Amino acid sequence: MRRDDVLELHYIAPISNLVSILQRGLICHELVSKIEHHSVALENIQTRRARKIVPNGLPLHSYVNLYFHARNPMLSRLRSQHNDLCVLRINSSVLDLPNVVITSQNASSDYVRFYPSPGGLDYLDKDMVFAESWIHDNQIDEWRHKSIKCAEVLVPKRIDSVYIIGGYVFNQITKERVEALLKNASLELEISVNSHLFFASAI
Repeated sequence: MRRDDVLELHYIAPISNLVSILQRGLICHELVSKIEHHSVALENIQTRRARKIVPNGLPLHSYVNLYFHARNPMLSRLRSQHNDLCVLRINSSVLDLPNVVITSQNASSDYVRFYPSPGGLDYLDKDMVFAESWIHDNQIDEWRHKSIKCAEVLVPKRIDSVYIIGGYVFNQITKERVEALLKNASLELEISVNSHLFFASAI
């Protein structure tokens, strides 16, 4: 993957957290635990992540984790909640911030590799990360691709809200609800409907 292949990065957020995110920025798991918020993370996955430390870096929970493409197994697992989610668009310039880390696949995986950003992009297969589907006839290939689809960008501690450049939602009804929520809080963010990202078409 080349640097110019990354037009934006994605963060999957409950709509109920948007006002707080736009006011405070995106905050790592370690720090956000002290703030009232709604989480869509699986408890068993968070337990795995809590035990992991990035080589020559911080505990995994001390990073904000972004995806290269939110049309991935994480968002697929949350299909029943798509009306209550927003995929935030994050400026790819965060790749150039100090001490940012790129993972070869889901950061909680046993086989994950961690690389300094942006050089770590060289180790990612663009076609696999941005693939429409991770389904394969061979189960081993599918498991591997499923994890690669969740390759991450890890940003230490916090991402300032200035890097949030927009958001995608599932449908027009959700768009109007989000826009009303933000207007009521005197906040602005460009919200677009992207049903395909939310698996309106099959994988």
